[in-house]
Amino acid sequence: MRILLTNDDGIYAPGIAALKSQLSDLGDITVVAPDAERSAVAHSITLDRPLRVREVYVGEVFLGFGVDGSPADCVKVGVKEILKTAPDLVVSGINLGSNAGISVLYSGTVAAAFEGAILGVTSVAVSLASSKKPDFACAAAVASHVMRQILSHKPTRGGLFNVNIPNRGMAEIAGVRFARQSTASYDDIFDVRTDPRGGKYFWMTGDAYRDAAHPDSDVELLAAGYVTVTPLQYNLTDVELLATAAKWRLGLPEGPNPVR
Repeated sequence: MRILLTNDDGIYAPGIAALKSQLSDLGDITVVAPDAERSAVAHSITLDRPLRVREVYVGEVFLGFGVDGSPADCVKVGVKEILKTAPDLVVSGINLGSNAGISVLYSGTVAAAFEGAILGVTSVAVSLASSKKPDFACAAAVASHVMRQILSHKPTRGGLFNVNIPNRGMAEIAGVRFARQSTASYDDIFDVRTDPRGGKYFWMTGDAYRDAAHPDSDVELLAAGYVTVTPLQYNLTDVELLATAAKWRLGLPEGPNPVR
């Protein structure tokens, strides 16, 4: 099995190293990751300049290929130019911090997995729900086991799975649950400050809302100590609204000079 491993925390991040170690017996792993942190860049791609790719070493140890672009860039250039042929699996992570609920729209980690799915490759995004004392070794062991179970069911190529892991010891994790994505939004708060030249600037803070109305959502199950697995898709069409809107009468403006 050929595996493309990436992330958005950067090629030196401990999460990617832990995951590479756990997946080493699953197949041939090629790491293609940003050369610096690219968190919360969503599915951005680089069009206004060339991408630079370099081989990255720590001492004599080859880590992989560092790209001065986004996580989605990494998957694109990894599949098309570095591997030359599509891998069997794209894995993105382990991200420091959860990517449950509405965070999937902002996450560079999930975007890299989305890009893999767009390219027709089964893809998995992995995130650890912690920013303090993260246990990457435990998370990597859990993620590896969950991925192997998913792959044993031979999912359709291009399938995408978003995995979130609570930052707990193995004995304290409640189990593994498939979960819907929560749509609860963020409680955005802006800390308004003034710079030394008198200019006003805004520093965004805040947290995601809990989703108590949907106890089966990824946000709620993750908070309850479960590993959550959410199948995602990049087709964002609102099918129900499309069926309703198709009955609306829309048309072009009338008259000889409709443009004002």
